Amino acid sequence: MSKPSLLDFTKKELLTLIKPSFRVNQIFGWLYHRYANSYDDMKNIPKALREELAEKYIVNPLKIINKEISTDGTIKYLLELQDGKTMEAVWLKMKDAIHTEDGELVQEARFTICVSTQVGCKVGCSFCLTAKGGFTRDLTTGEIVAQVVALKRDNEHKHNRMINIVYMGMGEPLDNLDNLAKAIEIFKEEEGLCISGKRQTVSTSGLSNKIDRLGEMGLGVHIAISLHAVDDKLRTELIPMNKAHNIASIIDAVKRFPIDTRKRVMFEYLVIKDKNDDLASAKKLVKLLSDIKAKVNLIYFNPYPGTPYERPSKESMVSFADYLINHGLLCTIRDSKGMDISAACGQLKEQNKGA
Repeated sequence: MSKPSLLDFTKKELLTLIKPSFRVNQIFGWLYHRYANSYDDMKNIPKALREELAEKYIVNPLKIINKEISTDGTIKYLLELQDGKTMEAVWLKMKDAIHTEDGELVQEARFTICVSTQVGCKVGCSFCLTAKGGFTRDLTTGEIVAQVVALKRDNEHKHNRMINIVYMGMGEPLDNLDNLAKAIEIFKEEEGLCISGKRQTVSTSGLSNKIDRLGEMGLGVHIAISLHAVDDKLRTELIPMNKAHNIASIIDAVKRFPIDTRKRVMFEYLVIKDKNDDLASAKKLVKLLSDIKAKVNLIYFNPYPGTPYERPSKESMVSFADYLINHGLLCTIRDSKGMDISAACGQLKEQNKGA
């Protein structure tokens, strides 16, 4: 069996495992401020304590084995776990740094990390490359946390610089809810990375009963719903799980979810040519979300070898967006990032099956 990682534990839990307590503060700093990769990095921790901890816990449960860098600043990572399984995480540049004419920094560049929660996925979406590999296992809390630490380290991103996290990598986050919730709490630790719930978004394909449970946990996170269709027939084709969690049940669960009154619920809508890109679908979407403070994020389908689906035209995307906006629904078209690398979720893993 693999050893647990120090990243599996909240600070409160570490205080029960490690004595004296001031050592926990030091170790927490090494993990989340200096991104320590091994006990050897922890110079001010006594050798005896490092050896004792090393017998029970590892520091880092994963390593970077491949990465692809896009011209737009997107970096896709393939990460290997202790058991040799692999999964992906993505570093997304959302906004460029802003400087004055004299070169003075006005605003730092803004980044988002796309985090995986499982090796593979059980949902089986017909458009998703991750689904082709089936489901292997849930990620531990430490393996979820380690993705953010590893990507911040690799990009020399200081611990106190703003970062957003979106749980929409490989896997269905709500299918691994307990480990996800604990990771969210660890990210929120003030003495650690201090990433508030407002900067963490859980993207789900719509496990309506677990949407309720997530809401009851009071984590303060945002939620994004991968809707992708406006009727159950098409949604079941795209997301077979829709048979158990249909559109009506998802909409009802969203209405119960605790939302900051200043915020909106994000609905992700993957646009596929000749499937869901027509104005009749746009009309149904407006009606479906009429009672919700919603924002729709239209996403271009990213083709990959062997898929039967096609990327929509820019004209159909703009027409779709214009219809929503003209009928009172806040809408954006997501910039396609990483199109010159393995952009589709699961594509880098698929290309490295021998790894």
